[in-house]
Amino acid sequence: MSLREFGPNELWFILLATRWTILLALIAFVGGGVLGMVIAAIRVAPSKYLRWLAAAYIQFFMGTPLLIQLFMAYYGSSLLGYRPDPWTAAAVTFCLNGAAFFGEIFRGAIEAIPKGQWEASTALGFRFIRTLRLVIVPQAVRLMLPPTVGFMVQIVKSTSVASLIGLTELARASVQVNTVTFEPVYVFGTASLIYFSLCWPLSLYASHLERKFAVGTVRKPETPLMMTA
Repeated sequence: MSLREFGPNELWFILLATRWTILLALIAFVGGGVLGMVIAAIRVAPSKYLRWLAAAYIQFFMGTPLLIQLFMAYYGSSLLGYRPDPWTAAAVTFCLNGAAFFGEIFRGAIEAIPKGQWEASTALGFRFIRTLRLVIVPQAVRLMLPPTVGFMVQIVKSTSVASLIGLTELARASVQVNTVTFEPVYVFGTASLIYFSLCWPLSLYASHLERKFAVGTVRKPETPLMMTA
């Protein structure tokens, strides 16, 4: 027997919780994107040891469930004498996890640039970092954009796992409302529509960018989980 019916107040509570889903996704997008660019740079660095370390990082975060990573950040950090709040644990986990995927996206775009660009920069006396910053990345950006925006959809959907450590975002708010209304069709149907309204425009924009930049003609990068030097 329900304690109350699903109405405007319950809907407003879910909508308010959606802002935390959006904020967590933005944190993961920005933090993961910045760290992912560093990972990508290391993946194409001249040193094979640095490339191996970056590949190991990517393999770990892409090869283990996001939920386990989240639990390790939230509960496992207590072994070091520190217990983060749900927001900190979720933000750190999503940034680190997103960096692995962004790193592979960016690396694929960087390696799609003809090697002649690297050789010409070397002939002009440019070192690795300068070549990457001034020559390679500006050309690779157009190749990075479509998959980067597309991965944002995955980030938005995966924020729901943060509910399992007590972060009251869209998924957890929906569960809380359902426990007092016992109307799962209305509650989770509403949550599904909200997720769809967040993800669908991003999917459309990613498709638009893909058509605009014709990235379908670019060769596919090597398998992400291959730990190549």
